[in-house]
Amino acid sequence: MRENTKTVHIGDRVIGGGNPILIQSMTNTKTQDVEATVAQIRELTKAGCEIIRCAVPDMEAAKALSEIKKQIGIPLVADIHFDYKLAIAAMEHGADKIRINPGNIGSTERVRAVVDCAKERGIPIRVGVNSGSLEKPLLEKYGGVTAEGLVESALDKVKLIEDMGYDNLVISIKSSDVMMCVRAHELIASQTDHPLHVGITEAGTITRGNIKSAVGLGLILGQGIGDTIRVSLTGAPIEEIKSAKLILKTLGLRSGGIEVVSCPTCGRTQIDLISLAGKVENLVEQYPLDIKVAVMGCVVNGPGEAREADLGVAGGIGEGLLIKHGEIIKKVPEEMLLDALREELEHWGE
Repeated sequence: MRENTKTVHIGDRVIGGGNPILIQSMTNTKTQDVEATVAQIRELTKAGCEIIRCAVPDMEAAKALSEIKKQIGIPLVADIHFDYKLAIAAMEHGADKIRINPGNIGSTERVRAVVDCAKERGIPIRVGVNSGSLEKPLLEKYGGVTAEGLVESALDKVKLIEDMGYDNLVISIKSSDVMMCVRAHELIASQTDHPLHVGITEAGTITRGNIKSAVGLGLILGQGIGDTIRVSLTGAPIEEIKSAKLILKTLGLRSGGIEVVSCPTCGRTQIDLISLAGKVENLVEQYPLDIKVAVMGCVVNGPGEAREADLGVAGGIGEGLLIKHGEIIKKVPEEMLLDALREELEHWGE
């Protein structure tokens, strides 16, 4: 369980030991393009990203981390594959944490060189294992990719690093198979006290990926497992942050931010509810309030549901009721409903 895991410092942030679950994403810019990478990280930070990872495929990218680090305000993680020299260079150029799969770094000596550098600098290592990179002996042992195989692979790599005298580690075991991923986390949580980075890898496009991530992360985090998360989507990284925040809030693991509830459309709907609800969702992102806003489409359930919220609208024929703290405060033409909500949010708490 989360409160029983070790604490790990990533830059000025802390995970594990019952600390709040932190949201991660990964840039999709070329890391060596410092200007574009910094711009994206700043956008993600504003949206709620708390740890950012950058791909380091070559030495130019590793060296760029120094300049990137100077211009951002959240911890920077270097994503390393195959070349141990890139892991060392990334740490030398300011990475707050590195992500490696020791299985593709090479010989034990090369892994040791990375571990020694991390130990010297006090930099945590995220040991990452994906279902697509499971070693051949484990595939043969378990008859293919299984939760048990993923856990054994991860724990073998953790032991390798621990035997080198370093335990400042975070573990990541990911699969695109949601239920296999859930099972793997249930297994590993009972076998290690290292903090866990949780995600459903290669989840898919915005719709499919969000559903798979919400189900998988919900089942894992709901059991008290997981210390930091990434929602992996084939889309703009900012969508990952929005989804992660909503998943955590839905599970009661994060508060703050305006929650928007809206009804499904039906034949009773008298206003353009779909358009209005979308505009309200975009609108509320500007306000750091911890309230519930309801957008309801008709006079049957609308007023009752809107009264349950802190602020809401209930649609009528070309118009709507504006409801605040359960009381109808005015009737507004449909085209002015969004402006009426904005006006209330601007002066909320006054």
